[in-house]
Amino acid sequence: MKLATFEIDDEEHVGAVEGEEIVVIDVPSMRALFELGTPVQEKAEERKTSRRYPLKDVRLRAPIIPKKIYHSAGNYAEHAQEGDRSNWVAAIKPWIVFFQNVDAIIGPEDPIVYPEHLTKELDYELELCAVIAKSGKFISEEEAEDYIGGYVIFNDITARDIQRREMQSSNFVFSKSIDTFCPFGPWIVTADEIPDPYNLALELRVNGEKRQISNSSHMSVTIPQLIAKFSPTGFSAGDILTTGTVSGVAAFSKDPQAWYLKPGDQIEAEIEKIGVLRNQVVSWKDAHGVDAPEFVGF
Repeated sequence: MKLATFEIDDEEHVGAVEGEEIVVIDVPSMRALFELGTPVQEKAEERKTSRRYPLKDVRLRAPIIPKKIYHSAGNYAEHAQEGDRSNWVAAIKPWIVFFQNVDAIIGPEDPIVYPEHLTKELDYELELCAVIAKSGKFISEEEAEDYIGGYVIFNDITARDIQRREMQSSNFVFSKSIDTFCPFGPWIVTADEIPDPYNLALELRVNGEKRQISNSSHMSVTIPQLIAKFSPTGFSAGDILTTGTVSGVAAFSKDPQAWYLKPGDQIEAEIEKIGVLRNQVVSWKDAHGVDAPEFVGF
């Protein structure tokens, strides 16, 4: 089942995408749906209403606003290797994790605002994410499979010049947590629809040009391992766990300045069996109606 949050007639709803239509599910929010229990697709089926709309007539929003985003990174060796080749400021190793800023979440077709006063090196990172099905802590690897409620696409927008300075002190949260830097979508595909998440084609395009091309089979860890590893902090139903990006980011390319994002760029982040997450980069002035403050860096 494809579960989406959408807006129509200035009202926000949760729905199930069925072909070219979306059916309203009677819950106050996507997180509330996940909090009803598992399996989430059965809870959604029980609460389907007779209200449905053409998909083309609604505005999709970020599918869920979790309590916590567990931002895991370094789980694709190919990304680490390209970092080494580019002499990146620090080695990229598995099991990196930090909490992401939920206030930075945006949905499909929402603009990514380029904060020109903070960064000159805006980058992208395509990631497969798991949505946590139920609350729990101290979860074993064997139990963790039952905590996967679905999957969603994440484009990890990163200010590389800020990140480079942050990583000198082994901390790089701010560079990924600025407003609009967390696009998620276009919907959540429930886990029963993707029985094998380790064989999904991954592709990110900028203005139609293929930048990241890989497969989730290259992941060096499993999602249950990640869930078990970080579970002592306590998961809530609807939390999001990212799994890291693949090779092909701008910062590690042969010509980073040519590949860094700029206002007007259209990004398409695609994962097989989930869909395409589209966002356009806009200038600070276009987003806020005023020029960006003087560049201060970080």
